Amino acid sequence: MSTLTKERGPQKLHEAGDRVIGLSGPGSLICVGCGYAIAIEALDALPSCPACGGSRFRRGSLFDQPTVDIDSVELGERAPAWLAAAREAISEPGPHIAFEDQGEAVTVALRKGWTRIGRSDAADIKLDDATVSRRHALIVRTPEGELRALDDRSLNGLFVNGRHVDWSRLGDGDELEIGRYRLVVVE
Repeated sequence: MSTLTKERGPQKLHEAGDRVIGLSGPGSLICVGCGYAIAIEALDALPSCPACGGSRFRRGSLFDQPTVDIDSVELGERAPAWLAAAREAISEPGPHIAFEDQGEAVTVALRKGWTRIGRSDAADIKLDDATVSRRHALIVRTPEGELRALDDRSLNGLFVNGRHVDWSRLGDGDELEIGRYRLVVVE
């Protein structure tokens, strides 16, 4: 199965469930339906698109730009169930990042300075998933207590409250989407 693109000619499409071994190595695939990029490294089979549930992908290129129509992405109306447990577990005042990892609520206090988020062992918040770049995002807490999130040149981008951003101010309840993870700012 293939499709034609003006710039590159015929391009092979891959279906969810295809074995990654047959896709000529690691890299990224782009969902044909919504443009979401999926990093592939050591997967047995392609998953469905985490953004739209689509099953058709094309090989990504270093020169591809994200094509997600952010106005068509609906944000969840309700807070996730694990968030209440995370809020209750916080014992010290100040801003925290809360997220769910392997069914458990995790909270991390945001100290003054930089907090690195990514797949790297050097990250302060390590998110072990192929959809997360080694150096994905940074959160800075200024001496005045202001919080900001910055995209650290990640493959899949940084989304704050459903919007693709390079940087954004953060406050209580703001949601960061980093790969397949949802991280919430909790005061």
